Amino acid sequence: MFKKMFGKKEEKAAEEIVYSPVSGRLVSLEEVPDPVFSQKMMGDGMAVEPVDGNIVSPVNGEIIQLFHTKHAIGIRSQSGMELLIHIGLETVGMNGEGFTAHVKEGDKVRIGDPLLTCDLDLIREKAASTVTPIVITNGDILESIEKAGSGEVTSGESKILEVKAK
Repeated sequence: MFKKMFGKKEEKAAEEIVYSPVSGRLVSLEEVPDPVFSQKMMGDGMAVEPVDGNIVSPVNGEIIQLFHTKHAIGIRSQSGMELLIHIGLETVGMNGEGFTAHVKEGDKVRIGDPLLTCDLDLIREKAASTVTPIVITNGDILESIEKAGSGEVTSGESKILEVKAK
């Protein structure tokens, strides 16, 4: 009995659900009109064509990177999985215009916590697309990734990925 209680190391979450960080239409990463994402050069995941500019945390975790241009944010989940949320395509050139951050690096976040807001009309005007990839950048720590199909998703509520750590 004591060995069971005290002999076991604390383990990280083995299975985890990634919720949509933004409301909109779920699309496969392969459909994203940018080869860096569609060819999974940065990792596997999903994307959302957003209907609003409110970006929330898709997992419980910690902000590990907030790009100075606020067009992308990195989160490490409780299982150690690292997610990149990239708002729009070719938005780095906007130099932060139309983006407002609500968190900073090192902040702990919970599913549904506000991360960023962005002006979708301005992104449509100044960038290539509003499509928002959600990519697992350290997929090598995962045993499996199950993806949701397609359709409408609600930020902080709709499951887009189910992952299992090795």
